[in-house]
Amino acid sequence: MLKNIPAIISPELLKIMSEMGHGDELVLADGNFPAASHARHLIRCDALGTVELLKAILSLYPLDTYAERPAAVMQVVEGDQVVPIIWEDYRRLILEHEGITDAFDQEERFSFYERASRAYAIVATGERAQYANLILKKGVIFPDVSPDPQSQRMELK
Repeated sequence: MLKNIPAIISPELLKIMSEMGHGDELVLADGNFPAASHARHLIRCDALGTVELLKAILSLYPLDTYAERPAAVMQVVEGDQVVPIIWEDYRRLILEHEGITDAFDQEERFSFYERASRAYAIVATGERAQYANLILKKGVIFPDVSPDPQSQRMELK
């Protein structure tokens, strides 16, 4: 057990997120997404929804501040009457954790599949909402520049 790591972040997901570098992408896939056939690395989180998992992930995972939009959702297919209200939860969480107001692009379905197949990993969730797929581009953690003397490195003699 470790401190300050959300319990729903499995050791496998924690390892994957730690391995990822700046610009790598992580996909949160809903229950209908063909995750196994598209994933380079597949993490199963079938008992979890995307909103609760996104909240936990964003407590550890920085979004890319160099990208115009560090996240993407799957665009609603033309003629489909679904209104993906889950996107509002995503917007709220990204704003709360990252301060980004316009965080995601909408990708056409097959373009989204292609992008997901190039992602570092896909997290297969049990989310039942339609169009709940989300791609997150990893950012960087900047050095602490606080004037706190205890955070300064000691010089070796």
